[in-house]
Amino acid sequence: MFDWLQHFADWVIYAVFQVGAETHLGTALNFFVYDTLKILILLFFIVFLMGIVNAYFPVERLKDYLNKKKLYGLEYLFSSIFGAVTPFCSCSSVPLFIGFVQGGIPLGVTFAFLITSPLVNEVAVAMFLGMFGIKATLIYVVSGIALGTIGGWLLGKFNLEPLLSDWVKKILDNKMQQAAYKEEKQTFYQRLPEITRGAWDIVKGVLLYVIIGIAIGAAMHGYVPENFFNQYLGGGEWWTVPLAVLVAVPMYANAAGIVPVVQVFVAKGVPLGTAIAFMMATVGLSIPEATLLKKVMSLKMIAIYFGVVTLFIIFSGYLFNILLYRFG
Repeated sequence: MFDWLQHFADWVIYAVFQVGAETHLGTALNFFVYDTLKILILLFFIVFLMGIVNAYFPVERLKDYLNKKKLYGLEYLFSSIFGAVTPFCSCSSVPLFIGFVQGGIPLGVTFAFLITSPLVNEVAVAMFLGMFGIKATLIYVVSGIALGTIGGWLLGKFNLEPLLSDWVKKILDNKMQQAAYKEEKQTFYQRLPEITRGAWDIVKGVLLYVIIGIAIGAAMHGYVPENFFNQYLGGGEWWTVPLAVLVAVPMYANAAGIVPVVQVFVAKGVPLGTAIAFMMATVGLSIPEATLLKKVMSLKMIAIYFGVVTLFIIFSGYLFNILLYRFG
């Protein structure tokens, strides 16, 4: 989908600026250009679509339905499955998270999407299947969806709405203006300039956070060597799973990009469950993601979200190792 953007990043860094493709600097700069442009494009496109939805679709009715209807947790499962089929990394998922919050979708349901979206996608599943087989792939997929479902449900019980940022609260409080806007019964082309301006305003609001977050991820991507982790995670001791999760948080990659790294880890003696926990923490928790979320959440809310997901991933890592040891 974004191959043309990768070619553009290659051309800018390697041809125009003539930075070597095999150097740490070249890898980091290429990653920065590609991911910054990709996320900004995704952000504008998704928020623009949510603007159209808000203009034409009764989001308030959907929100009331999700809040009042007894779905017995299925709303969290459906949101988690939707996250699994969307090919987004953690930072790319944030724009859709913003759109969900802006549309009034319950926060716990939105969290279920945010947790699962980077953890599981079809490209990573295909790669995982080819590298590790059907049993490991099923454990990976089912656990990723379960992690999002249970994590979203639990976070929803915390009633975290007051911890959203003032920027988001202003968006949510703008209901009177939205109602008047709908009552005018304008055509789509009449509404288009206003929808476009609204989308661009949101992009401008998070632009600095995108740049800072991707810069951190690019530095990690370009300068942290794989062998740094292999020597500390291969022993199989009880503390290697939480260590794998904690050292993965500063990293930043999508699931498809980290699967080959997991293969290298396993080939060098790291238990597969520990390696999967590392992968989940890398794609599901990252400093760049936290930087982007700072625009929509308070620090306390980010800490709660990261803390819950971190504990769940650590537990999953232990469970992976037990299941893969017993049935592998």
